[in-house]
Amino acid sequence: MVSSSPAETEAIAARLAARLAPGDVVYVSGELGAGKTTFVRGAVRALGIDGPVTSPTYTIGNRYDGVSHLDLYRFEELTDADWGALEPYFADAVVFVEWPERAGGRLPPARVTVRLGHVDADRRSVDLSSPEPDLLAGLL
Repeated sequence: MVSSSPAETEAIAARLAARLAPGDVVYVSGELGAGKTTFVRGAVRALGIDGPVTSPTYTIGNRYDGVSHLDLYRFEELTDADWGALEPYFADAVVFVEWPERAGGRLPPARVTVRLGHVDADRRSVDLSSPEPDLLAGLL
């Protein structure tokens, strides 16, 4: 699907978030500026978080009430020590992971994978996939 604005990207994420529960992991991929944090912000807001939702690029992770937001951009690969620091973010939370490919396969499996891309300066492609076809049925 194609999103024509940040608000539309957030709305798509909100519809997905309504189907998620603690323990679910969502991988969010795309080049710089594709709207990854915008997507996560929409989902986090739909899960009941009202405060600021910002990219944790420099802090690696933000933990909200029942929601975690990780950004692995700064990693080339995860070490055992890195994983030890990240593992608590997965406890009792819906977890959104930006740049999951940087984890080198160390993350729990994704229930949903989101791929965002530039269509043009204002529009983004949004591709959702899941090993559970029913999870995304009627969402798009």
